[in-house]
Amino acid sequence: MSAEQATALVLRTYDFSESSLVVTLFTREFGKIRALAKGAKRPKNPFDFALDLLALCRIVFLHKSTEALHLLTEAKLLRRFRVERSGLEGWYAALYASDLVNAMTHDEDAQPMLFDLLEDSLNRFQTRTRLKDHLLRFEWRLLSLTGHGPSLDACVSCGEEIKNIAATTQNSDDTQRKTSRSEVFFALTEGGVLCPRCRAGKRAVVSVHAEALATLRLLGEDSDKEVHIPPSIYGELRGLLNQYLCHLLGQRPRMHDYLGYLAG
Repeated sequence: MSAEQATALVLRTYDFSESSLVVTLFTREFGKIRALAKGAKRPKNPFDFALDLLALCRIVFLHKSTEALHLLTEAKLLRRFRVERSGLEGWYAALYASDLVNAMTHDEDAQPMLFDLLEDSLNRFQTRTRLKDHLLRFEWRLLSLTGHGPSLDACVSCGEEIKNIAATTQNSDDTQRKTSRSEVFFALTEGGVLCPRCRAGKRAVVSVHAEALATLRLLGEDSDKEVHIPPSIYGELRGLLNQYLCHLLGQRPRMHDYLGYLAG
């Protein structure tokens, strides 16, 4: 066994015994790992209370080559995200985001960009301001970074360009009014838009306004520019992502039912 160091976010903890915990950690260097923290529940322990849910910490663990749990030997708290400052809404958003990362990543698959995204999003969840927009941004970028980002520009079946969506980026007022009323077929199973010709015979297909898909494109851009999502579009995007994530996971995310409590 070799001793490894990493920066980690605590995704989940389980009781292992009267004094020990099993922890699921998302590390920047190694991806998701599962480790045994011996003595973590004792009043005096070597982890300095760094294993609280969603804590950012610096860890040392003994890396095991088999499928057995790694052995966590040290954990030093770096930061606590005060998501409770935004009330229960911030807490729900943070738990939902961490559950998605846990569900959509494999063990020991390092994804530093995803780690940075989760850390940045937890920071954003500390304020009530535009909480729903921040969560949609997180979900959309999570899909992209895990290889599940849907195709928005071309039909996933034949590759034909979907012109309705491209037209929403034009500046003409007439074009904007036209595209805001147009709808595009989105295939949940195939993961992307369909042209009308390929729509026939497909199952699990929903209709989405082109303006909503254009907003998703903006959310996916690698930029710090804030995207303000109008309430009329948010509901449609929330429904689309809910259905798409459920298809990917084969079930509803654990915190799915709490999304309705999120503030604007």
